[in-house]
Amino acid sequence: MFFGSSITTMVATLLAVLLAITFHETAHGFVAYKLGDPTAKNQGRLTLNPLAHLDPVGALLMFVAGFGWAKPVPVNPFYFNGDRTKGMMLVSVAGPVTNLVLSFISYFIYIAGNGFMTIPFLQVFLTQMILLNIYLAIFNLIPIPPLDGSKILAGFLPKAVAYKYLTTVEQYGFLILMVLIIFNITDVILVPAANWVLNLMELILFAIF
Repeated sequence: MFFGSSITTMVATLLAVLLAITFHETAHGFVAYKLGDPTAKNQGRLTLNPLAHLDPVGALLMFVAGFGWAKPVPVNPFYFNGDRTKGMMLVSVAGPVTNLVLSFISYFIYIAGNGFMTIPFLQVFLTQMILLNIYLAIFNLIPIPPLDGSKILAGFLPKAVAYKYLTTVEQYGFLILMVLIIFNITDVILVPAANWVLNLMELILFAIF
């Protein structure tokens, strides 16, 4: 995707990728901690230091192919106060929601900072922050393990059905995702959904400005 691009574009995009995955994973760990699980904190994952969350292969793929992953934050639902399935749903939804918030803030700065948007680095960085965070959020909402969407869906299902769904599909989840990605089937979901989210943000922001 970025072969032949300028150094400015590559550095700005890499920074956007690191911020997107770092905030995403930290959000998971933070909500789990608030629900009573100290695992992420004990393993040094409640931090905005990208190195703590970086999966080299996943980050490289996100940089060059538009999809990827970070090192998953460890979560132990047995520590949760209350229903574990609902707790996992809240932990899972925290990542995509955080990415959408980051995208919205970036879009706000892009519009509000009209005066300094002549700086190429900022143009590329904010554009990538807007788009990457939207795509990361929507991609993670696909209900296929190990993506966040699978645990969010499980939170709405009866416990027995949720358990069977997660344990059955999880065996083949990664393979299913690779097939969907390789044959561009995910684009059927991601592109229209991302455009819808982007249009909604535009409506809100232009109403403000």
